Parts: sequence; structure tokens; C-alpha cells
Amino acid sequence: MKLLIKGGDVFVSGGIMARKDLLVADGVVVRVADAILPEEAEAIAGGEDLRIIDADGLTVLPGLTDLHVHFREPGFEYKETIAGGAAAARAGGFTTVCTMPNLNPAPDTPENLRRQLDAIRAQHDVQILPYATITRNRIGEETLADYDAMSADVAGFSDDGSGVQSADVMRAAMKRIAATGKMLAAHCEVNSLLRGGYIHDGHYARFNNHRGICSESEWKEIERDIELAEATGVRLHICHISTAEGVQLVRDAKRRGLSVTCETAPHYLWFTDADLENTGRWKMNPPLRSEYDRRELLRGIADGTIDAIATDHAPHADSEKSKDLEHSAMGVVGLETSFAASYTRLVKEGRIDMARLVELMSLAPRRLLGLKGFESGGIAEGDPAMLTVVDLNSTRKVDPARFKGKGRATPFEGMTLTGWPCFTIVSGV
Repeated sequence: MKLLIKGGDVFVSGGIMARKDLLVADGVVVRVADAILPEEAEAIAGGEDLRIIDADGLTVLPGLTDLHVHFREPGFEYKETIAGGAAAARAGGFTTVCTMPNLNPAPDTPENLRRQLDAIRAQHDVQILPYATITRNRIGEETLADYDAMSADVAGFSDDGSGVQSADVMRAAMKRIAATGKMLAAHCEVNSLLRGGYIHDGHYARFNNHRGICSESEWKEIERDIELAEATGVRLHICHISTAEGVQLVRDAKRRGLSVTCETAPHYLWFTDADLENTGRWKMNPPLRSEYDRRELLRGIADGTIDAIATDHAPHADSEKSKDLEHSAMGVVGLETSFAASYTRLVKEGRIDMARLVELMSLAPRRLLGLKGFESGGIAEGDPAMLTVVDLNSTRKVDPARFKGKGRATPFEGMTLTGWPCFTIVSGV
């Protein structure tokens, strides 16, 4: 397919927004110019299958990339499938997503990984890069034999959903993963400090007689993993950071020149435990923390400590999320609201500029994954046609009934957000 995208505000080289036309052919941006006439486009790319998109009033960005999603296949297709997750990603403007390995079977061998890869290759909506596990069966007791054999096909290695409790096991895994050059995406959680908790150990938990999860259960393992990363040289990426202490630990590691990065999710930038209601759409892991934590996350977004916004998109069956906080499953969906939630909270409210948001949701995640394209800091000729077209003036309420994926549980339900994707262009399609 050939695409001529006309009159959009294009995020071009150097992170500048400029009104441009884009010509896409054979999965590549072949021309960026002030104006490209249809006959010129036909001469360059051929006239067959040329589609013209009127992007007047719209904004064209390097494709959104999410480092952290759950598509549940294989093993838990009743929650979600790869096809359903890809449809949610496409609807949310994401061209590339990375799927976590809490599956059955877990992708801890080349054979188990291949089952997931076959399902991924059967869809063409978005680019999907899976994580393989850090430990055998993702239970934290034994490192894998096949990091090298799987590294070419994965985004990195993670036991997401479980923290690796043994420092010795984590050290051994880090040494071997470092040799592959891939990143280790760590779910940081000390099990002995959870004490049966299921929301943040704050005022809401204490006032309403809920069991709380202390902040130390997260930041203590972040502290340990940073020390191990310094000793082993692994590229350490901290998943879904939610605590002020965790942000400071990453900030300090960066100042010391360590290869440590982190992500947070839109819901941690919007909500705190003061917003909780006793329903499953407010339950996720890590939990919503205090207002102090939220402010420090926003500061980490603004000062560059936090590298990426990821959704931790975690669909469950309605029956698993329709209970109270104690009895509902952990996890909320986020792919279809992520850009609008992030744009509204961060750019529209003046906390960061558009260039920083594109860095958080596209450029930095792509660099962490080693993906080619957009090295100029924006869209340039020769870049892959992985593009997201958004309407920054579009405002609407979040209606989970309109979601394309199976998951419906979101804390953003009923909220009015601004800045919604219009087109998701994957490899020129």
C-alpha cells in the first residue's frame, strides 16, 4: 500500500512540529516535504493502491511503543488473545508492543517461546515483541539454559508478575543476560513484605480495614537489583515504578552512570489511594500509592528519570474484575486510553511539552528495544512507516464498552480525556 498523508502537523527531525506531507511506500517513509501533489506521489511510488489521508488538523507521530503489555496467549485465552490484544493496541495508536511472559507454558525454552511466536506471526495489526522469562517456569528458583538461543526473538527477559526473590539467582541470571545484550525487565517486589496486602498501605486501607502493601516491598528490591546490575553490567529496566523511593533510587543510579532505566503507567500519574473505590477496576500491582508518590513520579517524568510510559495492560475476564478490592484479580487495561490519558495529564496541563511525551511513548522505548528508525529525533525520509496519527483536539469520555480488546476494567472509566488516535500505520498499512 502507498499512503500520501497530507497537511498534518508532523513530528519531524529534531523533535520539531511542522506542517508537512508524508509519502509512504513499501513500508518506508520515502518523502517528507511541505507539499506533495498526488501526481508527484504516483511518479515516485507508483499510482496503484495510492491512498490519500487528509491530516489537516491532525498530528503525525513516530509510532507509539509500549514496553509492557499482557496478551495472555497461550494459556489464558479466556482473558485475552494475541489478536484481541493487537486490536486494542491498534485502537490505542500503538505500532509496537512487548508482551510479558506470565503464560502457560511460560516462554522459558525455545520450544515454548515458538508457540507464542507462531500466534504472534499469525496477526498483522501491530509489531509484537515478546519477553522470555528470567527463570525456569517464572518461579525464581533456577536460571535458564537458553538465554542465547532466545535472545534474537525477544524484547528482553522478565519474570513480570513475580519478583526474583533470591539475590544469588538474580545475580547469575543478570551475568548471563548481560552477555546477550538484551535488557532485563525486573518486576521488583519483596514477597516477605506483602503480608497478604492487595492495595497500598495508606489511609484508605487503614480507614476501611483493608490489608495494605507497603512501599518498601517495591523499593527494597529496586535497591537490590540496582546493586546487582552494577556488579554484573546488565541493562536493567525497572517495570511499573510506583514509589517515590524507587524514583530516587533510579535517579541516583543514572547519576552514577549505570545502565538503569524505568517505566511508569498513566494510572500512577493520575490517581492515588485516596481515589480508591471498593471495586476491581481500582486494583492493580503495584497498587495506587500516595499523593507524595504521585508527585514524585510526575517529577521523574519531567526531569528525565523515568524513561518510558508503559501501560501494564492486563486484561481479565469480567467475572474476575467485578468483585471488591480484596477478591478481584490484579490488573487493569490501558492500551486504548494511554495516549489520551498521558497527553491530558502531562502536556495539556503543562507539565511537559509534546517532544517529551513522544520521547516517553515512542523514541525512548524504541531505543531500549534496539529498533531502527527515528534516530533523527522525529520522522525523516528512510524511517519505517510505523506512525501514529492523533487528534489533539478530540475530547471524549472513556467508555469501556467501545474497547476492542476483551478487558474492560479501567480506573479511567467515565473520565473525559483529550487527544485520541485516529490512524495507526504499521509497516505502511
